[in-house]
Amino acid sequence: DEESDLEIRAKIAELGADGALRGSNQSDIHRVNFLEKILVTVLAKMSNFIPEGGIWMNTQRPEWNDANNALVGNGVSMVTLYYLRRFLKFFERVISESGVDEVTLSHEVSDLFTAISEALHTHQNALTGKIDDTARKAITDALGQAGSAYREQIYKSGFSGSKTEIKLSSISEFIHVSLAFAEHTIEANLRPDSLYHAYNLMTINTNGIAVSHLSEMLEGQVAAISSGYLDSEAVLKLLDSMRNSSLYREDQNSYMLYPNKALPRFLEKNIIPKEAVENSALLKKLVHDYNLRVIIKDVEENYHFNGNFKNAGDLKVALAELSETSYKDLVDQDGDQVLQLFEDVFQHKSFTGRSGTFFAYEGLGSIYWHMVSKLHLAVHEACEKAVKENASADTLHRLLEIHTEIGEGIGVHKTPELYGAFPTDPYSHTPEHRGAQQPGMTGQVKEDVLVRFGELGVVVRDATLGFAPTLLKKSEFLSENLTVEFVNIHQQKQEIDLKPQSLCFSYCQVPVIYKIADAVGAEVIFNDGTTRLFDTPMLDEETSSQVFHRTGAITKIVVNLTENQLTE
Repeated sequence: DEESDLEIRAKIAELGADGALRGSNQSDIHRVNFLEKILVTVLAKMSNFIPEGGIWMNTQRPEWNDANNALVGNGVSMVTLYYLRRFLKFFERVISESGVDEVTLSHEVSDLFTAISEALHTHQNALTGKIDDTARKAITDALGQAGSAYREQIYKSGFSGSKTEIKLSSISEFIHVSLAFAEHTIEANLRPDSLYHAYNLMTINTNGIAVSHLSEMLEGQVAAISSGYLDSEAVLKLLDSMRNSSLYREDQNSYMLYPNKALPRFLEKNIIPKEAVENSALLKKLVHDYNLRVIIKDVEENYHFNGNFKNAGDLKVALAELSETSYKDLVDQDGDQVLQLFEDVFQHKSFTGRSGTFFAYEGLGSIYWHMVSKLHLAVHEACEKAVKENASADTLHRLLEIHTEIGEGIGVHKTPELYGAFPTDPYSHTPEHRGAQQPGMTGQVKEDVLVRFGELGVVVRDATLGFAPTLLKKSEFLSENLTVEFVNIHQQKQEIDLKPQSLCFSYCQVPVIYKIADAVGAEVIFNDGTTRLFDTPMLDEETSSQVFHRTGAITKIVVNLTENQLTE
């Protein structure tokens, strides 16, 4: 939109960076509260929700892995819905703990909220069973029209500046019904092999909107676990199925983004099944008349679509031209059938981009290491959830085993020969035909750091720091004396003497020493020689604040753990 771009640039020249912010009708900056910002994010997703399909990617603004970015238009993302479910549970807690009854929203956002909330409540009875194509379209239309009305209003006129008071109980009810729709859709996307669909396709037909599925993808399994909806037994069943699926690469003890497959050779493409031609009066007539506008028969008696067709649009043009001739009745009779046959042959709607054509760069047969680290983190969270929910000992033991197996499959634990590079160097992916490729730090590092601090049991609750490991192995503790060098908050090198049955790490540049002892507790040693003892591994808010703010007042923290807190 060049006109709007020029207008924004002129405002920036006049006002500075604030000129790029959305203004109200009074030409000042439109300011909103924290809750409205969160709510708009949720409403934007729900306005693109397709029941039993996911979040419709209809905006030509991809938000999934680059490898699948050709799905835009017909693609429906279950991955986004899994994470939306997780966010809604977080949002639910934020609302319940807010301590207020009402909140102010922009008048336009209030209207959007009301429209989407009413659409969901109106169609809530559809959740009693499987949703048919007609009902699916009715729900999608109601949500989409609400989103369109809001978007067009803002694009055309901006915000009026008027505010509306809304009860938080209304937002709680909206979250509740949104969760009901999201969880119904998650259950509808459980595959027969106990995996979960990642991306789907939507097709508008005479009855409404139909949903079809793409092949299994690692991203979908990670997101399904991360959603928090599955119980421990369901997560374990999913992980066991993954290990036995075509996503697993035994040579690397890890998981590919999607199953490897053999692409058809050129001469295997564009072949129309003979029985399909026999079932179409239009195609049979065109072949008989040697009319090459749509179909061609070669010397080996094979049938092909016109080789000049780039997509279904070209076929539609050809059919329209034939409708102006003696073939009109046959086109009216078989036109839709021929278009469907064209899709069956070429499967353009299912084209995902490089994930279906490349053999590297996150393509076929490739392990994408960032996604494996995401899997590691998701399973780590599942282990913690299993502990909190008192899952059976067998379930917890298997989850811990799988967590360890996934970690061991990540590069840093491998030999250079197997990894194909220095194992401590970051690489994007490993294709089937060579070692690790595309050096450079990706977002993978944050998942690995989160997992490691999670294994060490570092927690922050209500502004207090604590240490509650549930996945830490006894084998990680020292078996002999060791002196390690450490750089403190003042950039000074210090030595720390560690004894057997201890380990050490730093948090906010404060050394934390774990010791195996008879009773749990913590001791904080300050620079002035004083100490503070805690009966539990949770510090108080004052001491935690000194750690968080890196005041340099704390020399080290010693945490006593018992053997029964550790895993073998």
